[in-house]
Parts: sequence; structure tokens; C-alpha cells
Amino acid sequence: MSTATPAAAAQLNDIVAMPAHALSDAIRTRQVSCVDVMTAYLAHIDQTNPKVNAIVARRDSGELLREAGERDAQLAAGQWLGWMHGMPQAPKDLTAVRGMVTSMGSLVHKDLVTPHDSIMIERVRASGAIFIGRSNVPEFGLGSHTYNRVYGTTGNPYDPSKTAGGSSGGAAAALAARMLPVADGSDFGGSLRNPAAFCNVYGMRPSAGRVPAGPSPEVFLKQLAYEGPMGRSPRDVAMLLSVMAGHDKRAPLSLSDDPASFAQPLDAELRGKRVGWLGDWNGYLPMEPGILDLCTQALADLATVGCDVADYQVPFSGERLWRIWLAHRHLMVGGQFHALVQNPETRQLVKPALIWEVEGLEGMTARQVYQATEERSAWYQTVLRMFEDVDYLAVPSAQLFPFDAALDWPRQIAGRPMDTYHRWMETVTPWTLAGCPVISVPVGFGPQGLPMGMQLIGPPRADLAVLQLAHAYDQVRDWVQARPPQTLWQSGASTQI
Repeated sequence: MSTATPAAAAQLNDIVAMPAHALSDAIRTRQVSCVDVMTAYLAHIDQTNPKVNAIVARRDSGELLREAGERDAQLAAGQWLGWMHGMPQAPKDLTAVRGMVTSMGSLVHKDLVTPHDSIMIERVRASGAIFIGRSNVPEFGLGSHTYNRVYGTTGNPYDPSKTAGGSSGGAAAALAARMLPVADGSDFGGSLRNPAAFCNVYGMRPSAGRVPAGPSPEVFLKQLAYEGPMGRSPRDVAMLLSVMAGHDKRAPLSLSDDPASFAQPLDAELRGKRVGWLGDWNGYLPMEPGILDLCTQALADLATVGCDVADYQVPFSGERLWRIWLAHRHLMVGGQFHALVQNPETRQLVKPALIWEVEGLEGMTARQVYQATEERSAWYQTVLRMFEDVDYLAVPSAQLFPFDAALDWPRQIAGRPMDTYHRWMETVTPWTLAGCPVISVPVGFGPQGLPMGMQLIGPPRADLAVLQLAHAYDQVRDWVQARPPQTLWQSGASTQI
């Protein structure tokens, strides 16, 4: 696939092509009206979304234009709501949005209109965003491949016959296809990182507690699934995080740091910073050929900004980590959806992966659950010691390139069989368990013209440092601007899923 040309770029409306931070500034200074922004985005979505099916449950265009007019009236009266004033957004279809259906991609909830906003959506709404629909997800967010029986499959913007990843696959695909300026997502098993890698954008899983979860009756149990930002640059990711982050008393584990720090410039001195490269964990993780080569090139770009990059061996067994992951996944997914699987009427409507998680929990004893938490604590202490050796860690965001969207999940990588629906994403699970801030950065394209990414990982709560490293990398190698999925908006491109 060739790089973007001026002729190809001209296919895009200037407003739609604008980076999110520039769009926000243009709206605030009234260089463009909110109605103009909404009009441009809706026209682009009408042209582009049928090819990838990223935005679902769309609202009426007339209503959206009226809301955009209200935002313009607010600006005329001197009232600017915040960084997202007048920006179109399509919240991920797992998070509660007042007055909209939150289907979770499930036939069980396909008509469920939520009466309240999640804490994160409250903040995005208060910042002036206009909700145009939802971004598509796998059923209940299970599996890093976005398909469900309510809205169908989301295709990859670079080849709609391939997966966009998941569970924030709709968000990543919409973002890459310039149908949203920024996007929200969530991440338990790589759901902000895998789709970002597969769609050539940035996706950040923040530190534990950075973005408060809820309001929810499971505030103490849901410690591994975090909401976070996606963008086409680290700066846009940081700006969206500045909206999402901050303490909320309804989320007792949320962090109290001032989120305004993420709205500051990301330039930082990185000379001498140590980056430990984990690669395939000394052969433990199977990798499709080409992925490690792309990451190696990206590491060379980090070296150009002064980082000292060296191979690093993790002093913890990969298989031991996988057992810890399985126990916590069974506990948190199985506990949340146990009632649906036990009810014969709803059991027949849910995907096999959910039944497997619930049955996995039923097979665990209380002692096994406790042992899993002990093991996770041991891993956390190991991670703290690792960050005494290095300032950052780096590892691929995925173990294979985007695969055929007709598959449920890949059954093998490089000839090695995958024994669960999520084993193929094992590269992301250690950092979920550790609660570290992680951002997936684009690293280029494989032989078939499909994107890949690399995780940059920082110590717990070092979210700003991770963003600064990603920003420095982006200044050297901006794959998002160099390789947009231009075929989506060129005339004659009609590839369907």
C-alpha cells in the first residue's frame, strides 16, 4: 500500500482531516461552526461507515444538527463547555449513555435504553461532546474481534475483509477512517491496545484508577477493566485523558491526581531513558513473521530521541502469568454474567466464550481465588523490581496481523495452537494484571499492507511519562499521517465485509 498523496488527501473534507486538538481550537475560536463540523462528519460517515460498520445505532441527523446549533449558540453567548465542545462522539457500546441503547453487542440487551451515564460519559458530555451513535463491540466485549448478532462485524479500514480487533474495534476503525476525531474505549484483555495496533492509531490503557469506573455495584471487584482514550496522535490521546481522568467518590479506587497535567505539552527530555525490549519473551510467545521486525525498526526510532534500548528478560514464568490471568478473567467475567448463563432463556442467546468463562468460575474454589490474588501480588512486586532496571518496557501489541473477519478467533499462530478464545492476545495480559499504564503506538505495515503496533509500558501511575515517550516517537515516525486508509474514501472503493 502506498503512502498518502495530496490527491488522495484532497478526498477528505478539511474539517474531517483535522487533528482533534486542532479541531477543538478551531471550534473554540469560532473558525468553524459546530454545525459545519457535524455536517462534515455526518457526510463522511454516510460515505465511509457502510464499508466497515464501525458506528452503529446512529441517531437522527436532524437531531444532531439541532444539538450542534445549540453548541454554536452557547459559544456565541460566551459559554465554552470544554475541550470536546461540539465534537461528534460515538461512545463504545459497553458503557452506559443516558437515553441511548447500551446493547453490549448482545441480543439479551439489544433494546436496553440506559437511564444514566457512566462517570466517564458524564465527563465527556459535560465537556461538550455530541453523541451521534455507538461504536461497535464484540458481544459483552469478549474477544479481540468485533462482531455480534445485533449489529454485525466491524471491518478493518485497511482491508474490510479483515478484523479491526476488539473489543474497542468499532472505536479504532471509526478513528482510523476519520469518522471520529477521538474515541473512548475500554480494556481488560487488550481492548484498547489490540484494535489500535490493527487500525494504525494510538490506544492507551491508563493506570489502575486513572479513569474512574462506574457508577457500579461492583466497584471493588472490577479492578482489571479500565476505560481509556484513543486518538490519532499521543497529544489527542492525552487531551481526551484530561477529560476522562480524575477522582470520583463513587469510584473509591480512583486516583486524585489533577487530570489537567495531561493537557500540558508532552515534550520531555528522554536522553538516557532505558527501554527494555521484551520481544517474544525468549520464545514463549508465538509471533507471526514480520511483527518483531517492525517493532525493531520502531525501537530504532526511539533510540534517535536518546533512549537506550536493550533486550530484557522478564524474571517471571509466562505460563505462570497465564494461569493468574485465567483465574482473574473467570472471576470477573463469570461473576458478572453468571445469571445470564444460568437462565435457560438467556443462555441460548449468548456466545460460547461467555458460557466458558462462567463455567470456569464455577469450577474454582475460594482457596483458588485467593491463591490467584497472591500470585498477582507476586507479579506486581516483580514488575516494580523490573522498573528499577529500566524506565519503560516495550513488547508487541499483538502476536499476529489482522486476520480474516469471518473467523471467530485464530486457532494458531506460527503453527502453535491457541487453546482459548483469547490466548492469541497473551502479549497484553501481563500489563493488565500489573495495572501499568500502556499505550499502543503504530509501528508500520506487514507484507499484506496491514498495520501493527507496539506497547510502551511505564511504571504504575506513570501515565504522563508513557504519553511523553509516545509523543517523542510520534515526532520521529508518524505512521497515522503517512499511511491513512485512503481507499475508504477514494471513489470506486466499495469493498464490503
